[in-house]
Amino acid sequence: MNRLAQFLLRLTGQLTAEVLTLAGAFVASFLAFLYLTRLVFVAGPEHFDQAAFDLMDRLRAATPGLTEWALRVTFFGSARWFVIAAVALPALLWWGLKRQREAVEVFAAIAGSALLNQLLKHFFGRVRPLTALVYQPGLSFPSGHSMIGLALYGMLAWQLWRHGRHPAWAVLLVVWALFIGLTRIYLHVHYATDVLAGFAAGVAWVVLVQTAVRRRLRRMGAKG
Repeated sequence: MNRLAQFLLRLTGQLTAEVLTLAGAFVASFLAFLYLTRLVFVAGPEHFDQAAFDLMDRLRAATPGLTEWALRVTFFGSARWFVIAAVALPALLWWGLKRQREAVEVFAAIAGSALLNQLLKHFFGRVRPLTALVYQPGLSFPSGHSMIGLALYGMLAWQLWRHGRHPAWAVLLVVWALFIGLTRIYLHVHYATDVLAGFAAGVAWVVLVQTAVRRRLRRMGAKG
């Protein structure tokens, strides 16, 4: 009985707030992604997606100048921007701020989520909306802007939260990623279900990267 109590105490000690948060985020995002795939490819999301488009159309009609801003915001979820970020941010973290772990995490967040996004798109093969306001090549599900954007900005937000610094900036980074996803619906280049699935996949990828880095650091510490 004493041994069991000691084991439970050690296990509880290992279940830090960070581990519990990561586990909860992964389970929630994974289940959300599964639900959205079922909604899109089994149940049919037409009413939900159309309602989201109608809402954005009313917003565009009420605020004509908003389209220009949407195009500017959506750039920060584009492939061109992610290539720049994948080079500049890890370099700054590694050499400028001497944050090697964070540099690896950011690079893995961008590169890994971009690769996974393409694999998922080709697996599901959903065609983009025909009502797009701007031309956008490629497939639709899940949204790359939403998935890679949340992976990048979510990873940066997590790093700030983990170090207990600038919590307001961490929140703003997540909100920024959400705004980027909304521009995809606003521009009709993605369905709302594409964007939500991208968010879910992005969160799941951040957790996987964090878990892999933690395990790697523990092994290196054990070997050292």
